[in-house]
Parts: sequence; structure tokens; C-alpha cells
Amino acid sequence: MTDAEFDRLRPAAFAIAYRMLGSVSDAEDVVQEGFLRLHLAREGGERIESPRAYLSTVVSRLALDQLRSAAHRREAYVGDWLPEPLLTGADADPARAAETADSLSLAFLVLLESLSPEQRAAFLLREVFDEPYERIARIIGTSKQNSRQLAARARRHVEERRPRFEASREQREQLATRFFAAAEEGDLEELEQLLADDVVLRGDGGGKAPTFKSPLHGRTKVARVLLSGMRAAGRFGVVSRPVEANGQPARLFFDGDGGLVGTMSLDIADGQVQCIRSVVNPDKLGHLGPVGDLRALRARR
Repeated sequence: MTDAEFDRLRPAAFAIAYRMLGSVSDAEDVVQEGFLRLHLAREGGERIESPRAYLSTVVSRLALDQLRSAAHRREAYVGDWLPEPLLTGADADPARAAETADSLSLAFLVLLESLSPEQRAAFLLREVFDEPYERIARIIGTSKQNSRQLAARARRHVEERRPRFEASREQREQLATRFFAAAEEGDLEELEQLLADDVVLRGDGGGKAPTFKSPLHGRTKVARVLLSGMRAAGRFGVVSRPVEANGQPARLFFDGDGGLVGTMSLDIADGQVQCIRSVVNPDKLGHLGPVGDLRALRARR
């Protein structure tokens, strides 16, 4: 396989795997295995007319197998589980930056967690990647009729709960700038104005980094917790820089040595922040760069 073919096929394969699994590291493993199987099939003399279709089928099946086994791991996960954030801005790896849409947002990926593995696969393959039902049925291992039913049930579930976002990227970025400025400056009044009444704050530490154990709800509680957290981060010497993650405004947080200690992403709709997602589990940050130790940082301070 030439480098050019690899670079051409990889983004679509990664796009499927990441949306299926919500994990950059798992998606990379699945894509690598998919390319290995494509290579071995060719070496074995198999005639493959469409490498893209072959790879998407293999990657989808591998991801589906992982989804089925991941359900047990999710049940044993410590605290709130969130997908691994994926940078999607202009400086992101073009091989990873799958087409940015609401199907890539953390809110959407969290919503997909409420589907069965088969429903998730059928929905994504049909609604996001426009695969025919015949291929979906072969990938899932069911009939064409059942694949239609799986996709239809998933579609109804998603449409009832699909998250809303501000239409303009410029509006999102402006509001995010105000939000982080208010949080860093300790401006409680401004921060509360930017938060929706029923705003939710979610944190994923995986039992390996300090965070709240369950989501926090409500403007006043969330604003006060955010200000407390930002004050503590300042004392620890933590600094941040703005990025775009999963198509939404976000920040990366670094310790004094440049180690990444967390991310924070915002869901913005109707001119307010609807949900804040913080990922501090070090196992979910390694693909973004060198990782710091938040526990050690707190202990030193």
C-alpha cells in the first residue's frame, strides 16, 4: 500500500471508528487492524475492487465487536464517562479531523451511548455515512429488514434528544471567550448570565484524577463550582489555551511544565452555555500531547 492510498483511506475509516467508539486510542487501534487485514487480503490474492468499502466494512465490524464488550467496562467505570475529546480546529491533524458536524460533538457521542451497539452501528452507518441497508445488514450480521428497524428506532431516539447548537461559529467563539474570561476573573454575575438555568457540568476523571463523581445541575451551583475550580487552577499554576474540540469551543489546561491536565468543552445554544464537559482522566488525554499529573500537582501545592 502506498502512502498516498493510506492517507486517502484513513480519514473515512477513522471517522467511522471514532463515532462508533468515542475513543481516539481505540479508534486508532481498529483502523490499524483494518489496514492490516486489507494488506493481508491483497497478499492472499483476494481481488478488492473498492479498498474504501472493504476497509469501512472491516472497521465497522471491529468497532461493533468492541462496542459489545465495552458495555461491561462502562458499567465498571468510576464516575461519569465521557468520550475522548478530538481536536477539530484548523491546527488539528487532517487525517483525524473527520468532517465536523453535530455527529462529532461530545453531546451527540454521549447520546449514542444510550443506544444498543447494533442500533448505534445501524444509525451511524445509515444516517452519517449513507451506507445501503444491504451492507449494514452484512456488517451487523442481521437481515436487511432488521437493519432498517434498528436504524429507525435509533433515529427516533436520537431525534427526540438531539442536542441543539448555536448556528454561527463566530457566536459560539465569542460567547466562549466571555465565559472563560468570567471564570478566570472570578466574575460570578457575568458567569451566571452566560449559563442556562438548567446548565449541566460533567467531569470525567475515571478514578485517576480528581473531579466530581456525578453531574452538577443548575446555574448557581455550576457557576460557584467553576469559580472555585478556576481559583484552584490558578494557585496550581495551571494555564489554558483555546481550541476547537469535536466542533465546539473548548480549552486545554496545562501545568507549569507544559503537561496536559484536562480539557473543557462547551455546548452553546440560545445564546447560553447549556452543558460543560471536563475530561481530566489522563488515559483520555495522551493523544493530545504530553500528559501532566493533576493529583501530584495538587499534592505539591
